[in-house]
Amino acid sequence: MNRSFSRYLVPILILMLLLAAGWFAYRAMQRVAKVGQDATEVTVALPQREVILYFGSQDGFSLVAEAREVPDGEEGQLVKEIIQSLSLGPHSRLIPILPPGPRLLGYTEQDGIATLDFSSELVAAHPGGSMSELLTVYGLVNTLAVNFPHIRKVRILIDGQPVETLKGHVDLRQPIAADFRFTRPSAEDAASTLQENP
Repeated sequence: MNRSFSRYLVPILILMLLLAAGWFAYRAMQRVAKVGQDATEVTVALPQREVILYFGSQDGFSLVAEAREVPDGEEGQLVKEIIQSLSLGPHSRLIPILPPGPRLLGYTEQDGIATLDFSSELVAAHPGGSMSELLTVYGLVNTLAVNFPHIRKVRILIDGQPVETLKGHVDLRQPIAADFRFTRPSAEDAASTLQENP
């Protein structure tokens, strides 16, 4: 009886080992497939949205529009992306309207009035001068107004507190309305206008 059992013992052990090896191989393949699936999900590109940003002209006396693509999302997130793009500066030879360093601490909108709450670097790092301050303020306001038509005015706070001005020139005690008299066409807009009206 023992001799008969021992005759089947080796094949049974081999079969059990093969089953165990097959199970572990199956589980390993599942893990690899999951990792590959996760990697595919990570590399899927987020939807983009084209926005208009305003930067200073090369002579420093007006605002010029520059198109940019940013990740699309709900309004608050999209405003953060737009402010971040303004902070990074223009892709062309235009002049940045924001000094380096300020962060957008908060954004709200009510009844067509948007409130931007910046960190203190917006004031501390600002170069000053009436034209530079005007371009900063209207660059921000016009950028929001052109991308969000329901926004009619913008209030600027620093560290959650109202301020009279950034550097003593533009009155910020009340929300600022967009004013496109400070803008002029970009070189591409001017060229396309000339082609349409030779």
